[in-house]
Amino acid sequence: MTILVLGGAGYIGSHTVYELIDNGYDVVIADNLETGYKAAVHPKARFYQGDIRNRDFIDSVFDQEKIDGVIHFAANSLVGESMTKPLKYYDNNLCGTKVLLESMVAHDIKYIVFSSTAATYGEPERIPIMEEDRTYPTNCYGETKLSMEKMFKWTSLAHGMKFVSLRYFNACGAHKSGQIGEAHNPESHLIPLILQVPNGKRPEISIFGDDYDTKDGTCIRDYIHVTDLSQAHILAMEYLVKGGDNAIFNLGNGVGFTVNEVIETARKVTGHPIPAKVCPRRAGDPAQLIASSQKARDILGWKPQYDDLETIISSAWNWHKNHPNGFDK
Repeated sequence: MTILVLGGAGYIGSHTVYELIDNGYDVVIADNLETGYKAAVHPKARFYQGDIRNRDFIDSVFDQEKIDGVIHFAANSLVGESMTKPLKYYDNNLCGTKVLLESMVAHDIKYIVFSSTAATYGEPERIPIMEEDRTYPTNCYGETKLSMEKMFKWTSLAHGMKFVSLRYFNACGAHKSGQIGEAHNPESHLIPLILQVPNGKRPEISIFGDDYDTKDGTCIRDYIHVTDLSQAHILAMEYLVKGGDNAIFNLGNGVGFTVNEVIETARKVTGHPIPAKVCPRRAGDPAQLIASSQKARDILGWKPQYDDLETIISSAWNWHKNHPNGFDK
């Protein structure tokens, strides 16, 4: 079975490619390398550089390759940037997906697994968050991802395409081989930012608010290892191919850790004191985001293998200490 991974040179996309190939799949990657890295491309995958907003490009990939299903990671994903450049997010995330779906319909490709986000929920009404909970995004990034989900729904009704949308929480960690890991420029995710301190890239880590209604006053998040996320995408594709209907699944460990707990675990893993400085809250940061992933466990048979925070941070540190500058473009 041949799977096209859009954004397969990015963080989660590249890890999913590694897992697909380990599971015996034939893999094609399409990536414009705006935020992805050629060095993250698996040597056994066939790589096409181009943009899914370009209909000629995506048509050419489908014409050259016999694609059975698509896993879609190709989107801009920085919450802060989405608020200052909303039209960039509508152009890339929505317009790109529209062009992709037009090409999939034209080439009669019936299965797509979509990388969505917990940002579709906005400020949660309850913890843990369930798939049927209200979706009310508080940022443009979450709004575009929710709109993409609705685009899949209506395309499915009109053309018989089947989709799974995976809404996940804080992706983290790195591949067990140490060959690929998390590299964003600029970096915005907590664990790699913390690890920049022992790597000599920053003097301290900032804690945005210590007066939340949590056990130590800092925000609580659900951290999930990138390899566990990757496995869920494969299980979702297998579910569709076996005749599963359209579905949305949360992916998380169901356990929340405070910012302080993550920093303390990183100190233990790295042996570095990692100074921290409390700063004012950031607008739009919910106090808690924890997922219920029971539906994915029950229906997809998904079971996270790397659900221990120390294991997650150890895998990330194994990557970052050996790649302090990330990938070279």
